[in-house]
Amino acid sequence: MEEKDVVQALSALAQPVRLRVFRALVGAGPQGAIPTALADDLAVPASSLSFHLKELLHAGLVTQERDGRRLIYRADFARMNGVMAYLTAHCCQGTPCDAVATNPTVCC
Repeated sequence: MEEKDVVQALSALAQPVRLRVFRALVGAGPQGAIPTALADDLAVPASSLSFHLKELLHAGLVTQERDGRRLIYRADFARMNGVMAYLTAHCCQGTPCDAVATNPTVCC
């Protein structure tokens, strides 16, 4: 993953409503969610939600699928994992994360 892609993803998540929307889509799993359900669950006006979904879509953090008249949004888990991998690529000077999890003193 390129640095510019990670910056774009993190920038999209650096807004409270978008972060809440993304977390809700992660929680929804592979089945995703429709905007109406997201708006109701998160108490976000539909017009505002549309803007935030567009920003997450533009950053590549969510996908959109049309099912008849409905739009289904899903978290892009591959992209999310790519961002996480980029951020942790040089974690603790190459020590595997398992070792750090079991012995926090391993990491500087």
